Amino acid sequence: MKCTLRRRVFARIVLHSAGVLFVTLFALKDAKAVDPDIPRTQAGAERGSIQQQIQLAAAYFSGKGVTRDEKQAAYWYEKAANSGDPAAQLQIGFFYEAGIGVPRDSARAVAWFERAVAGGSVAAKVNLGVAYMWGAGVRKDPELATQLFRDAAEKGSGPAACYLADSYYYGVGVPKDLDKAKHWLEIGAKRHDAQAELALAILLVRDPDRGAEDRAIKLLRDSAKTGLVAAKHELALRLIRRADPSAVPQEAFEKLTEASSQGYWKSTLVLGVLYRDGRGVTKDPEAAYVHFRIAIMQGGDPATAMLRNDVKSLTSKIGSSRLPALDEKAADWMSTHNRKLEYIRYPAGNKDLTFALAYPEDGLHAGRMIPINDSEDPVGETFQP
Repeated sequence: MKCTLRRRVFARIVLHSAGVLFVTLFALKDAKAVDPDIPRTQAGAERGSIQQQIQLAAAYFSGKGVTRDEKQAAYWYEKAANSGDPAAQLQIGFFYEAGIGVPRDSARAVAWFERAVAGGSVAAKVNLGVAYMWGAGVRKDPELATQLFRDAAEKGSGPAACYLADSYYYGVGVPKDLDKAKHWLEIGAKRHDAQAELALAILLVRDPDRGAEDRAIKLLRDSAKTGLVAAKHELALRLIRRADPSAVPQEAFEKLTEASSQGYWKSTLVLGVLYRDGRGVTKDPEAAYVHFRIAIMQGGDPATAMLRNDVKSLTSKIGSSRLPALDEKAADWMSTHNRKLEYIRYPAGNKDLTFALAYPEDGLHAGRMIPINDSEDPVGETFQP
Protein backbone atom coordinates (compact mmCIF):
# COMPACT_ATOMS: atom_id res chain seq x y z
CA MET A 1 0.00 0.00 0.00
CA LYS A 2 1.52 3.26 -1.13
CA CYS A 3 0.31 5.79 1.41
CA THR A 4 0.26 5.34 5.16
CA LEU A 5 -2.45 6.67 7.41
CA ARG A 6 0.00 9.27 8.65
CA ARG A 7 0.74 10.54 5.17
CA ARG A 8 -2.86 10.77 4.04
CA VAL A 9 -4.70 11.51 7.21
CA PHE A 10 -5.38 15.24 7.03
CA ALA A 11 -5.07 15.40 3.29
CA ARG A 12 -8.20 13.29 3.21
CA ILE A 13 -9.93 15.65 5.62
CA VAL A 14 -9.34 18.42 3.14
CA LEU A 15 -10.54 16.39 0.20
CA HIS A 16 -13.73 15.35 1.87
CA SER A 17 -14.48 18.68 3.46
CA ALA A 18 -13.62 20.32 0.17
CA GLY A 19 -16.31 18.19 -1.41
CA VAL A 20 -18.89 20.12 0.59
CA LEU A 21 -17.47 23.40 -0.63
CA PHE A 22 -17.40 22.12 -4.18
CA VAL A 23 -21.09 21.28 -3.94
CA THR A 24 -21.82 24.81 -2.80
CA LEU A 25 -19.73 26.31 -5.58
CA PHE A 26 -21.26 24.02 -8.18
CA ALA A 27 -24.73 25.08 -7.17
CA LEU A 28 -23.71 28.71 -7.41
CA LYS A 29 -22.12 28.16 -10.83
CA ASP A 30 -25.05 26.19 -12.18
CA ALA A 31 -27.56 28.75 -10.97
CA LYS A 32 -25.91 31.66 -12.75
CA ALA A 33 -23.78 31.83 -15.87
CA VAL A 34 -22.25 35.07 -14.59
CA ASP A 35 -20.88 36.16 -11.25
CA PRO A 36 -23.37 35.81 -8.37
CA ASP A 37 -25.57 38.73 -7.37
CA ILE A 38 -23.55 39.63 -4.30
CA PRO A 39 -25.77 42.50 -2.99
CA ARG A 40 -28.83 40.26 -3.10
CA THR A 41 -26.94 37.32 -1.57
CA GLN A 42 -25.46 39.57 1.11
CA ALA A 43 -28.88 40.95 2.00
CA GLY A 44 -30.34 37.47 2.28
CA ALA A 45 -27.41 36.28 4.37
CA GLU A 46 -27.78 39.21 6.75
CA ARG A 47 -31.49 38.42 7.10
CA GLY A 48 -30.52 34.94 8.26
CA SER A 49 -30.91 32.80 5.14
CA ILE A 50 -28.64 29.81 5.70
CA GLN A 51 -28.49 28.99 2.00
CA GLN A 52 -27.40 32.52 1.13
CA GLN A 53 -24.90 32.59 3.99
CA ILE A 54 -23.29 29.50 2.48
CA GLN A 55 -23.42 30.98 -1.01
CA LEU A 56 -21.81 34.18 0.23
CA ALA A 57 -19.12 32.21 2.06
CA ALA A 58 -18.39 30.25 -1.12
CA ALA A 59 -18.23 33.47 -3.14
CA TYR A 60 -15.73 35.02 -0.74
CA PHE A 61 -13.62 31.87 -0.71
CA SER A 62 -13.53 31.52 -4.50
CA GLY A 63 -13.44 35.22 -5.29
CA LYS A 64 -16.50 34.96 -7.56
CA GLY A 65 -18.26 38.31 -7.80
CA VAL A 66 -16.33 39.70 -4.87
CA THR A 67 -12.74 40.18 -3.77
CA ARG A 68 -11.45 36.91 -2.36
CA ASP A 69 -11.46 37.06 1.44
CA GLU A 70 -10.83 33.94 3.53
CA LYS A 71 -11.85 35.68 6.76
CA GLN A 72 -15.23 36.64 5.32
CA ALA A 73 -15.65 33.12 3.95
CA ALA A 74 -15.01 31.67 7.40
CA TYR A 75 -17.30 34.25 9.01
CA TRP A 76 -20.27 33.33 6.84
CA TYR A 77 -19.67 29.58 7.02
CA GLU A 78 -19.60 29.87 10.79
CA LYS A 79 -22.82 31.90 10.73
CA ALA A 80 -24.53 29.11 8.80
CA ALA A 81 -22.93 26.51 11.04
CA ASN A 82 -24.25 28.22 14.17
CA SER A 83 -27.70 28.06 12.61
CA GLY A 84 -27.40 24.27 12.55
CA ASP A 85 -26.46 23.44 8.96
CA PRO A 86 -24.34 20.23 9.00
CA ALA A 87 -22.59 20.99 5.70
CA ALA A 88 -21.53 24.42 6.97
CA GLN A 89 -20.43 22.82 10.26
CA LEU A 90 -18.26 20.38 8.36
CA GLN A 91 -16.83 23.19 6.25
CA ILE A 92 -15.97 25.51 9.13
CA GLY A 93 -14.49 22.53 10.93
CA PHE A 94 -12.12 22.06 8.00
CA PHE A 95 -11.32 25.78 8.04
CA TYR A 96 -10.30 25.54 11.70
CA GLU A 97 -8.25 22.41 11.00
CA ALA A 98 -6.41 24.01 8.08
CA GLY A 99 -6.30 27.57 9.45
CA ILE A 100 -8.25 29.15 6.59
CA GLY A 101 -9.68 32.53 7.57
CA VAL A 102 -9.45 31.59 11.25
CA PRO A 103 -6.61 30.57 13.55
CA ARG A 104 -5.73 26.89 13.25
CA ASP A 105 -7.49 25.13 16.12
CA SER A 106 -7.89 21.35 16.02
CA ALA A 107 -10.07 21.29 19.14
CA ARG A 108 -12.59 23.69 17.60
CA ALA A 109 -12.46 21.68 14.38
CA VAL A 110 -13.40 18.56 16.32
CA ALA A 111 -16.24 20.39 18.05
CA TRP A 112 -17.69 21.37 14.68
CA PHE A 113 -17.24 17.87 13.30
CA GLU A 114 -19.11 16.49 16.31
CA ARG A 115 -21.98 18.90 15.73
CA ALA A 116 -22.09 17.95 12.05
CA VAL A 117 -22.15 14.26 12.98
CA ALA A 118 -25.06 14.92 15.32
CA GLY A 119 -26.79 16.56 12.36
CA GLY A 120 -26.33 13.44 10.24
CA SER A 121 -23.17 14.22 8.26
CA VAL A 122 -21.39 11.02 7.24
CA ALA A 123 -18.42 13.02 5.95
CA ALA A 124 -17.98 14.64 9.36
CA LYS A 125 -17.92 11.18 10.93
CA VAL A 126 -14.93 10.34 8.73
CA ASN A 127 -13.15 13.55 9.73
CA LEU A 128 -13.91 12.90 13.38
CA GLY A 129 -12.44 9.42 13.02
CA VAL A 130 -9.27 10.93 11.61
CA ALA A 131 -9.02 13.26 14.59
CA TYR A 132 -9.33 10.34 17.02
CA MET A 133 -6.85 8.30 15.03
CA TRP A 134 -4.13 10.90 15.60
CA GLY A 135 -5.30 12.67 18.73
CA ALA A 136 -5.73 15.96 16.89
CA GLY A 137 -7.83 18.20 19.11
CA VAL A 138 -9.10 15.18 21.03
CA ARG A 139 -7.68 12.21 22.91
CA LYS A 140 -6.03 9.62 20.71
CA ASP A 141 -8.28 6.59 20.33
CA PRO A 142 -7.58 4.36 17.28
CA GLU A 143 -10.30 1.89 18.26
CA LEU A 144 -12.97 4.59 18.30
CA ALA A 145 -11.54 5.98 15.06
CA THR A 146 -11.93 2.67 13.24
CA GLN A 147 -15.47 2.32 14.57
CA LEU A 148 -16.32 5.75 13.18
CA PHE A 149 -14.77 4.75 9.85
CA ARG A 150 -16.80 1.53 9.85
CA ASP A 151 -20.05 3.36 10.63
CA ALA A 152 -19.40 5.84 7.81
CA ALA A 153 -18.33 3.10 5.39
CA GLU A 154 -21.52 1.17 6.08
CA LYS A 155 -23.44 4.32 5.16
CA GLY A 156 -21.76 4.50 1.78
CA SER A 157 -18.63 6.58 2.33
CA GLY A 158 -15.77 5.74 -0.02
CA PRO A 159 -13.15 7.65 1.99
CA ALA A 160 -14.23 5.83 5.15
CA ALA A 161 -13.80 2.49 3.39
CA CYS A 162 -10.28 3.51 2.38
CA TYR A 163 -9.41 4.57 5.93
CA LEU A 164 -10.77 1.32 7.27
CA ALA A 165 -8.57 -0.52 4.78
CA ASP A 166 -5.58 1.41 6.10
CA SER A 167 -6.51 0.41 9.65
CA TYR A 168 -6.56 -3.27 8.74
CA TYR A 169 -3.44 -3.02 6.59
CA TYR A 170 -1.34 -1.53 9.38
CA GLY A 171 -3.17 -3.09 12.32
CA VAL A 172 -4.14 0.25 13.85
CA GLY A 173 -7.26 0.11 16.01
CA VAL A 174 -8.03 -3.39 14.71
CA PRO A 175 -5.99 -6.60 14.27
CA LYS A 176 -3.85 -6.56 11.14
CA ASP A 177 -5.68 -8.35 8.33
CA LEU A 178 -4.53 -7.91 4.73
CA ASP A 179 -7.57 -9.67 3.29
CA LYS A 180 -9.91 -7.27 5.06
CA ALA A 181 -7.74 -4.36 3.98
CA LYS A 182 -8.11 -5.40 0.35
CA HIS A 183 -11.84 -6.00 0.86
CA TRP A 184 -12.38 -2.42 2.03
CA LEU A 185 -10.19 -1.03 -0.73
CA GLU A 186 -12.38 -2.84 -3.24
CA ILE A 187 -15.41 -1.20 -1.67
CA GLY A 188 -13.76 2.22 -1.69
CA ALA A 189 -12.77 1.78 -5.34
CA LYS A 190 -16.32 0.77 -6.29
CA ARG A 191 -17.43 4.02 -4.71
CA HIS A 192 -14.88 5.86 -6.88
CA ASP A 193 -12.68 7.06 -4.04
CA ALA A 194 -9.46 8.18 -5.72
CA GLN A 195 -7.18 7.17 -2.85
CA ALA A 196 -8.78 3.72 -2.66
CA GLU A 197 -8.31 3.26 -6.41
CA LEU A 198 -4.66 4.25 -6.09
CA ALA A 199 -3.96 1.98 -3.10
CA LEU A 200 -5.79 -0.98 -4.63
CA ALA A 201 -3.88 -0.57 -7.90
CA ILE A 202 -0.58 -0.67 -6.02
CA LEU A 203 -1.62 -3.90 -4.32
CA LEU A 204 -2.68 -5.42 -7.62
CA VAL A 205 0.58 -4.72 -9.44
CA ARG A 206 2.30 -7.07 -7.00
CA ASP A 207 0.23 -9.88 -8.49
CA PRO A 208 2.11 -11.54 -11.39
CA ASP A 209 -1.15 -12.11 -13.28
CA ARG A 210 -1.33 -9.84 -16.36
CA GLY A 211 -5.03 -9.33 -15.81
CA ALA A 212 -4.29 -7.83 -12.41
CA GLU A 213 -1.87 -5.38 -14.01
CA ASP A 214 -4.44 -4.38 -16.62
CA ARG A 215 -6.97 -3.72 -13.89
CA ALA A 216 -4.41 -1.76 -11.89
CA ILE A 217 -3.78 0.53 -14.85
CA LYS A 218 -7.51 1.10 -15.27
CA LEU A 219 -7.81 1.98 -11.58
CA LEU A 220 -4.87 4.36 -11.86
CA ARG A 221 -6.43 6.05 -14.88
CA ASP A 222 -9.69 6.49 -12.97
CA SER A 223 -7.85 7.87 -9.95
CA ALA A 224 -5.71 10.21 -12.06
CA LYS A 225 -8.81 11.59 -13.80
CA THR A 226 -10.06 12.90 -10.46
CA GLY A 227 -6.92 15.05 -10.20
CA LEU A 228 -4.96 12.96 -7.68
CA VAL A 229 -1.35 13.83 -8.45
CA ALA A 230 0.21 10.67 -6.99
CA ALA A 231 -2.04 8.57 -9.22
CA LYS A 232 -0.70 10.37 -12.30
CA HIS A 233 2.83 9.45 -11.27
CA GLU A 234 2.00 5.81 -10.56
CA LEU A 235 0.10 5.49 -13.83
CA ALA A 236 3.07 6.83 -15.76
CA LEU A 237 5.43 4.35 -14.06
CA ARG A 238 3.20 1.38 -14.86
CA LEU A 239 2.89 2.44 -18.50
CA ILE A 240 6.66 2.87 -18.83
CA ARG A 241 7.43 -0.48 -17.21
CA ARG A 242 5.16 -2.41 -19.54
CA ALA A 243 6.30 -0.57 -22.69
CA ASP A 244 9.13 -1.46 -25.06
CA PRO A 245 12.46 -0.63 -23.35
CA SER A 246 13.34 1.89 -26.07
CA ALA A 247 10.03 3.77 -25.96
CA VAL A 248 7.88 5.73 -23.55
CA PRO A 249 4.12 6.03 -24.19
CA GLN A 250 2.91 9.59 -24.78
CA GLU A 251 0.35 9.17 -22.02
CA ALA A 252 3.17 8.46 -19.57
CA PHE A 253 5.04 11.61 -20.62
CA GLU A 254 1.88 13.67 -20.22
CA LYS A 255 1.17 12.36 -16.73
CA LEU A 256 4.76 12.82 -15.60
CA THR A 257 4.73 16.36 -16.96
CA GLU A 258 1.51 17.19 -15.15
CA ALA A 259 2.68 15.69 -11.86
CA SER A 260 6.05 17.42 -12.16
CA SER A 261 4.41 20.81 -12.73
CA GLN A 262 2.25 20.16 -9.69
CA GLY A 263 5.28 19.73 -7.45
CA TYR A 264 5.67 15.94 -7.43
CA TRP A 265 9.44 15.62 -7.32
CA LYS A 266 9.54 11.91 -8.13
CA SER A 267 7.89 12.62 -11.48
CA THR A 268 10.46 15.34 -12.18
CA LEU A 269 13.18 12.84 -11.30
CA VAL A 270 11.78 10.24 -13.73
CA LEU A 271 11.68 12.84 -16.51
CA GLY A 272 15.32 13.55 -15.78
CA VAL A 273 16.16 9.87 -16.01
CA LEU A 274 14.43 9.62 -19.39
CA TYR A 275 16.52 12.49 -20.75
CA ARG A 276 19.66 11.09 -19.14
CA ASP A 277 19.17 7.67 -20.74
CA GLY A 278 17.57 8.81 -23.99
CA ARG A 279 14.49 6.68 -23.47
CA GLY A 280 11.62 7.92 -25.60
CA VAL A 281 13.48 11.21 -26.13
CA THR A 282 16.83 12.31 -27.48
CA LYS A 283 19.53 11.85 -24.87
CA ASP A 284 20.19 15.27 -23.36
CA PRO A 285 22.49 15.61 -20.32
CA GLU A 286 21.61 19.28 -19.86
CA ALA A 287 17.87 18.60 -19.79
CA ALA A 288 18.48 15.73 -17.36
CA TYR A 289 20.56 18.01 -15.14
CA VAL A 290 17.88 20.71 -15.04
CA HIS A 291 15.18 18.17 -14.21
CA PHE A 292 17.32 16.77 -11.41
CA ARG A 293 17.97 20.27 -10.03
CA ILE A 294 14.23 20.97 -10.08
CA ALA A 295 13.52 17.64 -8.36
CA ILE A 296 15.98 18.55 -5.62
CA MET A 297 14.28 21.91 -5.07
CA GLN A 298 10.89 20.19 -4.98
CA GLY A 299 11.86 17.20 -2.86
CA GLY A 300 14.43 18.56 -0.43
CA ASP A 301 16.67 16.16 1.49
CA PRO A 302 15.24 12.86 0.13
CA ALA A 303 15.65 14.03 -3.46
CA THR A 304 19.12 15.41 -2.75
CA ALA A 305 20.28 12.12 -1.30
CA MET A 306 18.85 10.13 -4.19
CA LEU A 307 20.27 12.35 -6.93
CA ARG A 308 23.65 13.33 -5.51
CA ASN A 309 25.65 10.90 -7.67
CA ASP A 310 23.62 11.62 -10.82
CA VAL A 311 24.13 15.36 -10.49
CA LYS A 312 27.85 14.85 -9.90
CA SER A 313 28.15 12.62 -12.97
CA LEU A 314 26.21 15.01 -15.21
CA THR A 315 28.21 17.97 -13.95
CA SER A 316 31.42 16.36 -15.15
CA LYS A 317 29.89 15.67 -18.58
CA ILE A 318 28.39 19.12 -19.05
CA GLY A 319 31.28 21.17 -17.71
CA SER A 320 31.25 23.78 -14.97
CA SER A 321 30.92 26.70 -17.39
CA ARG A 322 27.36 25.67 -18.31
CA LEU A 323 26.12 25.09 -14.78
CA PRO A 324 25.17 28.70 -13.84
CA ALA A 325 22.88 29.02 -16.87
CA LEU A 326 21.27 25.64 -16.24
CA ASP A 327 20.82 26.36 -12.53
CA GLU A 328 19.14 29.63 -13.47
CA LYS A 329 16.78 27.78 -15.82
CA ALA A 330 15.80 25.43 -13.02
CA ALA A 331 15.28 28.32 -10.60
CA ASP A 332 13.20 30.28 -13.13
CA TRP A 333 10.95 27.29 -13.71
CA MET A 334 10.52 26.75 -9.98
CA SER A 335 9.55 30.38 -9.47
CA THR A 336 6.37 29.76 -11.48
CA HIS A 337 5.77 26.20 -10.29
CA ASN A 338 6.36 26.57 -6.57
CA ARG A 339 3.29 24.83 -5.22
CA LYS A 340 3.22 21.22 -4.09
CA LEU A 341 -0.25 20.05 -4.97
CA GLU A 342 -1.93 16.84 -3.95
CA TYR A 343 -5.25 17.07 -5.72
CA ILE A 344 -6.74 19.25 -8.45
CA ARG A 345 -10.40 19.59 -9.27
CA TYR A 346 -11.89 21.13 -12.39
CA PRO A 347 -15.63 21.53 -11.65
CA ALA A 348 -17.49 20.56 -14.82
CA GLY A 349 -14.43 21.59 -16.79
CA ASN A 350 -14.67 25.23 -15.73
CA LYS A 351 -11.23 26.53 -14.83
CA ASP A 352 -12.67 29.64 -13.24
CA LEU A 353 -13.80 27.41 -10.37
CA THR A 354 -10.76 25.16 -10.18
CA PHE A 355 -9.50 24.16 -6.76
CA ALA A 356 -6.16 22.65 -5.87
CA LEU A 357 -5.23 20.96 -2.62
CA ALA A 358 -1.74 21.75 -1.41
CA TYR A 359 0.33 19.18 0.45
CA PRO A 360 0.10 19.62 4.22
CA GLU A 361 2.89 21.72 5.68
CA ASP A 362 3.51 18.91 8.17
CA GLY A 363 2.21 15.40 8.68
CA LEU A 364 -0.49 16.17 11.21
CA HIS A 365 -2.40 19.12 9.78
CA ALA A 366 -4.65 19.72 6.85
CA GLY A 367 -3.26 21.08 3.65
CA ARG A 368 -4.69 24.24 2.17
CA MET A 369 -7.38 24.29 -0.49
CA ILE A 370 -6.43 26.85 -3.14
CA PRO A 371 -8.79 28.45 -5.65
CA ILE A 372 -7.05 28.65 -9.03
CA ASN A 373 -7.96 31.33 -11.55
CA ASP A 374 -7.37 31.38 -15.28
CA SER A 375 -3.99 33.07 -14.91
CA GLU A 376 -2.47 30.37 -12.70
CA ASP A 377 -3.23 27.05 -14.33
CA PRO A 378 -2.11 24.29 -11.93
CA VAL A 379 -1.26 22.05 -14.88
CA GLY A 380 1.69 24.12 -16.00
CA GLU A 381 4.41 23.10 -18.38
CA THR A 382 7.42 21.10 -17.36
CA PHE A 383 10.92 22.29 -18.22
CA GLN A 384 11.56 21.88 -21.92
CA PRO A 385 15.15 21.69 -23.21
